[in-house]
Amino acid sequence: MIKDIPENIVQDIAIAVALEGESVETKIWYVYLINMKNEPIENVLITSKGYGEKDGEQVKTSTLRHMFPTVLNSAYVLIEPIDEATFGLNNEYWLSYYIGKEIFDKKFIFLPESIVESNFIKLPILNKPGVMIR
Repeated sequence: MIKDIPENIVQDIAIAVALEGESVETKIWYVYLINMKNEPIENVLITSKGYGEKDGEQVKTSTLRHMFPTVLNSAYVLIEPIDEATFGLNNEYWLSYYIGKEIFDKKFIFLPESIVESNFIKLPILNKPGVMIR
């Protein structure tokens, strides 16, 4: 039974946290889904949540759900803004999508303190500085 389920591997898809801008008081961050495939993905569902330990106590954020009917090939969509205060937590994004009639899913987790300037790259397609998980 379980051996009959195809192992659809997620490739050429990334979740990225991008630095959008900064002022004297704060930095503005957004989370994006980047489709680097040569084909669109459909019925995209993303759940996001943060969890971990802060100041010696267990902390959990709300779970948010995002739906996108289609993400075109070589394109990106804005998932949500993200607060710097959550960078000390695990920030989890669970992605599910379809290509044709096949479903794909993958969990992306930004570990605590991984969203730092020393990990920045130039994000593909977005052309902004940030951190990306493929």
